[in-house]
Amino acid sequence: MSEDGREPRGDAPNVDVRGTSDKKGASDTGKLVKRIALVLVGSFVFTFSLVPVYRIACEKVLGIKLQEGPAGQQRVVGMRADEQRTLTVQFDGNVNSALPWGFHPSKLSMQVHPGELYEATYWAKNESDHAIVGDAAPSVAPSLASRYFNKTECFCFTQQTLQAGEQKLMPVRFIVDPALPAEVTTLTLSYTFYNNDLATAKLAAPNQPGSNQAGSNRILAARSTQ
Repeated sequence: MSEDGREPRGDAPNVDVRGTSDKKGASDTGKLVKRIALVLVGSFVFTFSLVPVYRIACEKVLGIKLQEGPAGQQRVVGMRADEQRTLTVQFDGNVNSALPWGFHPSKLSMQVHPGELYEATYWAKNESDHAIVGDAAPSVAPSLASRYFNKTECFCFTQQTLQAGEQKLMPVRFIVDPALPAEVTTLTLSYTFYNNDLATAKLAAPNQPGSNQAGSNRILAARSTQ
């Protein structure tokens, strides 16, 4: 004790703050990872929901009927061409803003007879630097004509994969039912392509660093130099 009665002050004890700092850093990193994961999941769900939203908007708001799947054989067998009647079929092609593709019909319209089989084609090109899987959502207008427009073959029945810079001709074969109401003289077949994020991610996974495929490629390259 000093002469003035106060306890002498010693040096302040050394406190190791590194442990606390490391824990705080790990906590912040964990939160960041969780936020990124939530954003990715949210983006996938949003993209996946675009097709149903598009379907509702077309059918309920615009009166355009979307189609699914090929026409059953029983629906087109026995149809006879009505050469006394001529219809105009218009073609339209669109892509969702999240899909870096070019997509358009080879011709804007054609004249057809109900009951005859016809083929139309669309051009699609992947304008990105990586492979992408796309899904096409078809629609027919007016909605009244949808049930009479039968697709027997179509690129929209399956996923379409385009490599970087690849261009592909996509055919669709169809028959218009002769029972189409007489007041309908023009039909529009439209497609909107969407990016299938899940399928595209799976397609890219084998090429990611650290993957089994990448490891196999490195092993083969090493063997070739021996």
